Amino acid sequence: MRETMDAWPYVIAAYAIGVGGTSAMIAWALMTMRRAESRRDAARKR
Repeated sequence: MRETMDAWPYVIAAYAIGVGGTSAMIAWALMTMRRAESRRDAARKR
């Protein structure tokens, strides 16, 4: 038995959370940008 704690599961979890959060923010920003562009185009057609 070892006295030290293996840190790799925590490191992998931190990277997974970081990459997942970044991906979610990018997806949210793209959806918001497309929605704003469609509203702008609709306002120009009036």
